[in-house]
Amino acid sequence: MKIVKVQDIIGTEREVSDKQWTSRRLLLKKDGMGFSFHETIIKAGSEHTFWYKHHLEAVYCVAGNGRIKDLATGEVHEITDGTLYALDNHDKHTLYGGTEDMRLICAFNPPVTGQEVHDEDGAYLPDSSDN
Repeated sequence: MKIVKVQDIIGTEREVSDKQWTSRRLLLKKDGMGFSFHETIIKAGSEHTFWYKHHLEAVYCVAGNGRIKDLATGEVHEITDGTLYALDNHDKHTLYGGTEDMRLICAFNPPVTGQEVHDEDGAYLPDSSDN
């Protein structure tokens, strides 16, 4: 059994951020669950384009608001507390922070290692390690 408290992750190598977002990686590949699990804060008014070409992601909003735009179709969807979106086709998308910070709970498959950085397409490179 694993017990992880987000307050124990803040300020460690499992908390990754820039000026517009913070990701707290509660479960990583090395935890052996077959997926990774994160709390991500998207700052109000920010804009992010991502394309997880090598990962599937499910995201559940538990606070705040924003929008997501599917860049293949142009469709825009509002995100509020209680909304889930699943990037089940490696969907290239733009995420917009709303009027208040969004608190998102995210699961990635395959799991991330925690060392990934977004490439020029907004993707994480596939993990080639055996750990």
